[in-house]
Amino acid sequence: MNLLKYSIFAILGAISYGTLSTMVKLGFKDGFTSGELIGSQYLIGWVIIAAIYLFSFNYKISWKNVGQLLLTGLMTALVGITYAVSVSELPASIAVVFLFQFTWIGVVIESIMTRTLPSKSKLVAIFLLVIGTLLAGAIFNQSLSALSMKGVLFGLLAALFFALYMVLSSKVATQEAAPKRLFFISTGAFLTISLTTNPVHLVTQLTETSLWRYGLLLGVLGVVVPFFLFAISMPKIGAGLGTILCAAELPSAMVVSVIFLGELVTPLQWSGMFLIVLGIMAPDIIKRISVTHRSGEKLLPYNSQG
Repeated sequence: MNLLKYSIFAILGAISYGTLSTMVKLGFKDGFTSGELIGSQYLIGWVIIAAIYLFSFNYKISWKNVGQLLLTGLMTALVGITYAVSVSELPASIAVVFLFQFTWIGVVIESIMTRTLPSKSKLVAIFLLVIGTLLAGAIFNQSLSALSMKGVLFGLLAALFFALYMVLSSKVATQEAAPKRLFFISTGAFLTISLTTNPVHLVTQLTETSLWRYGLLLGVLGVVVPFFLFAISMPKIGAGLGTILCAAELPSAMVVSVIFLGELVTPLQWSGMFLIVLGIMAPDIIKRISVTHRSGEKLLPYNSQG
């Protein structure tokens, strides 16, 4: 049951990420810029994680692990930066399609690193996720002839950085305690974001306006919760399965936008979300069928071999 538990952690982390787009849109309505919102997200998220790390009383770590964890944080910050450029150049429904190519990029990177071909279950999952993302992103309702190449490039870069973040989360400094990993990953992300924002202006906005409310929500749901869940789950499930499970972010984002923003979702988009959910479940379903076929007995529990 351990694999199931860690898979649920990864899905919950992705769902947490899925709430961010709605909060950012609400922040825009209140007059805040993307730089202010993202900057406050990483600043407040880093402060919360630093406090957790401070009271863990476990500070010993090698410089090699520090560097690797800072690099992991750099990757997640670059996702936000490149995706923001993509959204500024493309319709949001198109930009998200390019971002969600991380689902197969992560599997490819893992296959290259392990020198093994992806399993049939992962290939089936990727196929369902790609088709589901195209439908959920309403790409067939858009004119593709006038797409900004800059937007496409930065959307694909965001996908690559997200896949690399998943890979690094599953591979580097996995022997370190979660608070320690969280602190240095969030530090790397915050330092990267700090290069694109004015810290003095950011602190002024946090203390004098309602930006702190958005920063707190974004920091908890966009940094603390997903960083914690991924730091625990990714070393256990691997980057390939992890990127597949993280596709839960898109259905989460759409459902939250319907509830809090009243956005309309077409039947075609709902069918896309159904395919995404099916793609996330595919590795488990195929494994169950395979185990049943081999044993010739009744359906066995998930990961019954431990």
